[in-house]
Formats: sequence, structure tokens, C-alpha cells
Amino acid sequence: MHHLLFVWFSWVQQGGYLGIIALMAMESSIFPVPSEVVIPPAAFWAAQGHMNFWGVIAAGTFGSWLGAAITYWISRWVGRVIIVKWGRLFFISEEKLVRGEQWIHRYEAGGVFFARLLPVIRHLISIPAGIIRMPFGVFSAMTIIGSAIWCYVLAALGEKAYRVEPDLITQPDALVHFIKHQSLWIVLGAVAFTALYILVMRLTAKGREA
Repeated sequence: MHHLLFVWFSWVQQGGYLGIIALMAMESSIFPVPSEVVIPPAAFWAAQGHMNFWGVIAAGTFGSWLGAAITYWISRWVGRVIIVKWGRLFFISEEKLVRGEQWIHRYEAGGVFFARLLPVIRHLISIPAGIIRMPFGVFSAMTIIGSAIWCYVLAALGEKAYRVEPDLITQPDALVHFIKHQSLWIVLGAVAFTALYILVMRLTAKGREA
């Protein structure tokens, strides 16, 4: 993992915006590239004047949508049977797939939006969305909005890291640890908002049934 961090950091540093797009596209698919090692260092370099802060967010958002869209269409094309059969090679069990399908069916657009703000879930939500043939326009809109918010949060943390410890960029492990620690309360907030959304949806559904 230590070696991979240096590889991913060099992709961002040498590839610039294209490197961000490529890595975030991987992050939004089944490949294990954490967004915490892509957007924060890019924002760090932006704070040094090598990149543009809003350009980093735009590239990250586009990359997230691109990876999610590719995963969506592949899942929609190959279908559920193939994914259940071969998904285990990518740590996608049938149980996870069923839960994802139930999540999309129950919470629809809001489910995709909040999934983009939650760790682990955001990597996989495109698969059940494609399988159940969720309208691609709705899926894209929620993916873009959710990804833009998440990229902004990470970029702001990367800029903060530059102000607090300007030498962190030479220590990938320390920078990732800093970002994870700083983003903990943000993730907890996203979880709380998601729980509130689920509660409102359930109460609304009970009201309609009544």
C-alpha cells in the first residue's frame, strides 16, 4: 500500500487533470483507488500554484461520473446473472448485490446521491443501478452532484493540510492519515443525513399506505 500511494501521488503530480480523471474513474468503479489519495494531494499542489483549486474539483467530479457511467452501462449490458457468477472475483457477493438493488428500489435518486458521499458504498452503487435499469439521466445527475460535494470536501481538506503542514506532500502516508482524521466528522455527518433521509422516506411511505 505504501508503494501504491507513491504511484498514485505521482499519477496526479505528473498527469495533472488527466491523472485526476483517470484515478477518480477507477475510484468510481471496482478498482481500489481511494479518493483520499487523489483529490487532497491535487488540492495541495493547487495551493502551491501548480494547479487550479476548482479545476481539481471539476476533474475529480468528471472522473467520478465517467467511472460510474462505465460501470453502470457494463452492469446494464452483462446483466445480473453474469455479475452474480463472476462478481466474487471483485469481492461483490450476491448478498451485497441484493442489498444494493433494494437500496435503489426503495430510495431511488436520493439513494444514489447519498451513496456517493459514503465510503465503500460509492464504489459499488453503479452496479445495482445499471442492473435495475435506473434512468441514466437521473443516475448521472445524482452522481455528479454527490461527487462534486465529495470532491469539494476533499479538496478543502487538502488545501487545509497545505496551510497546517506544508511538508506533508512529501509524506503520502502522513497526508492520507491527516485527511482521514479530518474527514471523520464529515463522513459521520453524511451518515446522519442519510439516516434522516431514510427515516423521512419510510414515514412518508407509511403515510401514503395509511
